[in-house]
Amino acid sequence: MHIAFSPTAATAPAILALPVEKDLAGRAGWPGVGEQHQALASAAARAARFDGEAGAIVELFLAEGDGTSHVLLVGVGAGSEADWEKAGGALVAKLLRSGATELTADLSAASPTPKAAARFAAAAAQRAWRYDQYRTTLPEKQKATLASFTIVGAPEGADAAWVDQDALTKGLELTRNLVAAPPNILYPESFVEQVRKDVEGLGLEIVVVDEAEMARHGMGALLGVSQGSVREARILALKWNGAGEGDPSLALVGKGVTFDTGGISLKPGAGMEDMKWDMGGAGAVAGTMKALAGRKAKVNVVGVMGLVENMPDGNAQRPGDVVTSMSGQTIEILNTDAEGRLVLADAITWTQKTFRPKTIIDLATLTGAMIVSLGNEYGGLFANDDALADKLLAAGLATGDKLWRFPLSDTYNKLIDSPIADMKNVGPRGAGSITAAQFIQRYVDAGVQWAHLDIAGMVWSDKPGATYDKGATGYGVKLLDRVIAEHFEG
Repeated sequence: MHIAFSPTAATAPAILALPVEKDLAGRAGWPGVGEQHQALASAAARAARFDGEAGAIVELFLAEGDGTSHVLLVGVGAGSEADWEKAGGALVAKLLRSGATELTADLSAASPTPKAAARFAAAAAQRAWRYDQYRTTLPEKQKATLASFTIVGAPEGADAAWVDQDALTKGLELTRNLVAAPPNILYPESFVEQVRKDVEGLGLEIVVVDEAEMARHGMGALLGVSQGSVREARILALKWNGAGEGDPSLALVGKGVTFDTGGISLKPGAGMEDMKWDMGGAGAVAGTMKALAGRKAKVNVVGVMGLVENMPDGNAQRPGDVVTSMSGQTIEILNTDAEGRLVLADAITWTQKTFRPKTIIDLATLTGAMIVSLGNEYGGLFANDDALADKLLAAGLATGDKLWRFPLSDTYNKLIDSPIADMKNVGPRGAGSITAAQFIQRYVDAGVQWAHLDIAGMVWSDKPGATYDKGATGYGVKLLDRVIAEHFEG
């Protein structure tokens, strides 16, 4: 969708949206509404019990000469950035497939901050995202028609704030496209090529590690997951040096299992198709790196994605195998469906040896136990540093990518000790998400700040949200971009 900021509308808009703050629905005067219809607009708002709640909409069709003007009153609540975001998404959700092609919003009677106005625009663009390229018989009434959104009367600085939000939105789009892609189209090698093509020209340094090089590094944990698939594994690193030359201060590491059958510990058939999005952590890292490069963030960051496919052929890893990770630590494999932590173990070790970051944040659709704990409302947060955890929690609340912190302790750590190796890849049934985090922590070097985000319930949604429809949500991109902007940029 094309987004434009303009001082005034060039012509009378076909559809006009008017933001209304909470409890101001009965105000005197509606910009863009003819004098003869002012009372009607207020009466319609009262009749619909419209009080300006964020995202609420009242639709009006007003006689104008020989034609009709189309006006939408949209609530922006208390006027926070989050409320304006809900309003922008709600407008597009209503009009995207309505047959309308253009929408204009007049902000002159409202009072958003420049950032709020930019998030209003970004939410509209984000809510318009669809993944229809394989739908060849889509009925006309189900096709998206809304193509442009013009915002007039915005405060000074809104168009400048939009530049950063536009970059964020494009990063979010990359993440959603990756997460939504079918697994016969998206596998480790094609993931690399799609991301390479998508970030071309943005100034990101790209590093790709193939299986031969992984073997030379001793990445037995990651390669153990991959050995049952005809698709070769890859590590993809995107490096952004926005603060000048030098090691990155922050590394983002994502689990990228492009399809997860469970391996020999085969998952049930029902719902297995959902496992195409088991690369959601890697998808979020790719999207975040594109957003950072797009807005020229003044920070050095590397995004590392461990990419594998977990399949159950005759060469697949077996329960009972022992593998040696790049760190030298040995792992007894009790369940081949606990594969994401194996991928992260070697990806984190490689990241530390290659880039020497002071802080690591990893993201993974890691455990079903996290969905049991939190459903689809929060991602799980584990951290070895309270300050880092607090920054992530605050960024989650600010962006809507919410997190809930879980404990780590030596008591949980002992649950993954193995009688024949340094550790086993699963603990007992209880505290499954915590023991998975304890496993990953064993691969974090001393002195490195680390946080692990288990986002199993968040990368895909069966119901629409404020800025997404059913399907890929793009969870993690807004969260990471916010925490980087507030705490890592110089």
